[in-house]
Amino acid sequence: MSIDLKQLRYFLAVAEEKSFSRAAERLHISQPPLSQQIMKLESELGVRLFTRTTRSFELTVAGKALMLEAAELLGKMRMTIDTIRQIDRGEVGRLRVGIVGSAMWGPIPGLLEQFQSQYPQVTWTIHEMGPNDQWEALRAKQIDVGFWREPRIEPDVLKQANLRQDLCFREDVVVAINARHPLAQQDAIELRDIANEPMLTLHLDQSAEPRYLIQCCVNAGFEPMIAQEANEPQTLLAMVGAGLGVALLPETTSRIGWPGVRFLPVRSNPPSANLYISYLAQDDAPVVRAFLKILFPGETS
Repeated sequence: MSIDLKQLRYFLAVAEEKSFSRAAERLHISQPPLSQQIMKLESELGVRLFTRTTRSFELTVAGKALMLEAAELLGKMRMTIDTIRQIDRGEVGRLRVGIVGSAMWGPIPGLLEQFQSQYPQVTWTIHEMGPNDQWEALRAKQIDVGFWREPRIEPDVLKQANLRQDLCFREDVVVAINARHPLAQQDAIELRDIANEPMLTLHLDQSAEPRYLIQCCVNAGFEPMIAQEANEPQTLLAMVGAGLGVALLPETTSRIGWPGVRFLPVRSNPPSANLYISYLAQDDAPVVRAFLKILFPGETS
């Protein structure tokens, strides 16, 4: 048995119009090939679908049953095609976003709001994790995109891991310092001005970012005195507020207005806190393409 959707669509048109001529006009075809397709369908099924006389044109019992089934089948097929096209455009699906906590104080929430507004049928989830964990999660396809800060990963390392990394937001590092500290009265300072201050940093073994900041201090002419390490920027700010040391943090951190803490720009050659997005290089996931279109309007990923 060989029945195609075109035959069912032709049959449904004839059944609804109760006329071969009107059905042919509706389908924009001539009547002879329409009649041939209906006869072929009846032959394939081994039943008569219409009772034809000179004065009447009626569906048989089998024809009435097929009319209901064909209408449902073609309706489901149209819905399936629409869904597939929506999936291909990234309008339906799931997006898993890995992110470092400090990125949520910047433009990322607004980006997610825009994405949700333009793609309301895509469900997305935030997975807060460090760069090292994001790296492994991307390679294991446990997340779809990851956001982390400097330093940028070398191209050969990215290629070997089948990942891409694009700069999405530029940002400088500022010095978080206790509001009662003498330096806090200045509008900006040099990095070497904190050479003798206890340094509070994120765990050096969790990602390359805190190690990069330590190297920036070395490049500025001093080896920082690491007093404490912590998992989260909020913990660093709490210690700064208690007068336990200083911390180097992204400029957007100052938006949360931590009590007893001032955020001072670095006057010369401030370390970078640029934010990058990373994703699988060969993964043609439509939802990722849609997300990148929001992030980089006018560009083709």
